[in-house]
Amino acid sequence: MTQSLPAAIDPADMTWPPPPFRTPVSAVVGADGVRRFEGITYATSPGYRPRLLDVHVPAGEGLFPAVVWIHGGGWLDGDRRYPPPTVPVELLHGSVLGAGLALVSIDYRHSLEAPFPAQLHDVKAAIRYVRQFATALGIDPDRIAVWGESAGGHLAALAGVVGAHTPDAAELEGTHGVGAGDTAVRAVVDWYGVSDLLTLAEHPMPAFPPMPGGAEFPDPYEALLGASVAERPELARAASPVTYAVEGSDPPPFLLVHGTLDGLVPYSQSEELAAALAKAGGEVVLTPVEGADHIFLGSPDIDRIVTDSVAFLARHLTA
Repeated sequence: MTQSLPAAIDPADMTWPPPPFRTPVSAVVGADGVRRFEGITYATSPGYRPRLLDVHVPAGEGLFPAVVWIHGGGWLDGDRRYPPPTVPVELLHGSVLGAGLALVSIDYRHSLEAPFPAQLHDVKAAIRYVRQFATALGIDPDRIAVWGESAGGHLAALAGVVGAHTPDAAELEGTHGVGAGDTAVRAVVDWYGVSDLLTLAEHPMPAFPPMPGGAEFPDPYEALLGASVAERPELARAASPVTYAVEGSDPPPFLLVHGTLDGLVPYSQSEELAAALAKAGGEVVLTPVEGADHIFLGSPDIDRIVTDSVAFLARHLTA
């Protein structure tokens, strides 16, 4: 039996160092007409897993506004494909696509892979990537918003308030993936995210059960900073969205949604950010979820929370 030899490799396809991102491949179109791009590499760094994103685009013609979804997990865990367990993935995806918005779900480096600002660098890289390849992805590059929960809410808030005008912008924007470009967003939805690591240090952390094998669960804030807040107060300040919500910062519209009985990230964190954004002259809506804990545990109406969040995004992206 004769075995065929592999096709010759085109030297033009071989590059060194490896490319910092991969161009999009053709979408898979479902029976519902939704175009799905799965597992696109938007940034690479030697020694780290590739950072991936998925893009789901509604059926129809033209370029669609887009929402970048940023998962939670204490910056230590999480996956672009899965919302918190209280929010069915079908509800999240279906609500966004049903509103005529594209959904971009991203992974980012966890804190034990690389401390802050690596996570913000990755979010900014994902936004640059979507803008760079907007036409190929079916997205309007001028209508992009961010939405995150918990650690992702914190990163979404930072993405909204950190921009070219920000002091130390170069250090916060990063150069990963598509190394330069506009990362501004039209709107932000922040579900129960951290706003001020300095004031949060005064809030006692709940006790986490041991991980498999008996290992102690890392302190998420120390892992994010690479040390305690007390040891790195300047980095904690740099990682706090309230630092950038100041006069002249021109923040985009924000929707903050937070459980009033959140035992992990207290409701006061969203109150603090709402006050800072209002003082900076921004449009901000703070929605308390009465009696709900973190990830809206205890709320009887998750559907309404999702629907209201999507309506806020659609209003600002389609205006």
